[in-house]
Amino acid sequence: MQIRFVFFAALVSLACSFSAYSQKTDIMLLGSDHFSQLYKSSNPNTDVLLPQRQKEINEFIASVIRYNPDQILVEVLPENQQKIDSLYALYVSDKINLEDIEDGRSEVYQLAFRLARQLRLPKIYCVNAPGGTSQSILDNGDNINLYKEEGRALRAMVMEKISAFEENKLSLKDYLAFINQPSTYNKVYRLRYITPLRVTNGTFKNPDAMVDTAFINPKYIGAELTSIFKNRDYKIYSNIVTTQMKTRAKRVLLIIGAAHIGSLKSIFRDDDEYNLVDTNKFLQK
Repeated sequence: MQIRFVFFAALVSLACSFSAYSQKTDIMLLGSDHFSQLYKSSNPNTDVLLPQRQKEINEFIASVIRYNPDQILVEVLPENQQKIDSLYALYVSDKINLEDIEDGRSEVYQLAFRLARQLRLPKIYCVNAPGGTSQSILDNGDNINLYKEEGRALRAMVMEKISAFEENKLSLKDYLAFINQPSTYNKVYRLRYITPLRVTNGTFKNPDAMVDTAFINPKYIGAELTSIFKNRDYKIYSNIVTTQMKTRAKRVLLIIGAAHIGSLKSIFRDDDEYNLVDTNKFLQK
């Protein structure tokens, strides 16, 4: 009888362990503009280091922190992990201020470092991947006007918000909330991953070193551009999931450029080991 009980208990323990391991991992994708690129030395309103902008950042963080992640991932290449580890250790021990860090205006420091410190997380993980290119290299071909017109419309929409931010008519908190609206990032997704597929029979204009032109098929020039963007997103996705596998994190937060949000969401929707958390639920409260 004792042997049967021990065997039964072992089975229950094993089943519970398997169930806990098989539970889905929550992941929230938080889109951000690159703060360093927003900054214009001639316009103080664009400086996130100003007290007003710091207050707005704190307000934004107060919304996001309710998600209570146990892991934060950032758009930094893994080979820079040691640098991020070192700076974060100095920051949490009050041995360095964010404004003293080179590129201290970056969202990596202003958002990720602040969030991680408040959550008492021991580490911030780097999951970026090399690749990508400029959308402007798709400059000609059949149906190119569709692509260019959609690009102009998207830029006009975004520039309206950036201009309001620069004129101090829009807070940084509200600008970041705008970026994370489905109506915003889905337009970016369409421009990068859907509309280019309609452009055929063309050539890339001044492609950079990240584009391997040896295997470009001019007939599918738009699809070639999309594949460059998607290839990088798949690598970022790989870095995310392999990092999670090592750490067994259950509530992951990724802070990344808004151009990646729609694409990464489409990948994670097909991964039944993950549950996509609605970022907007936290930002709208």
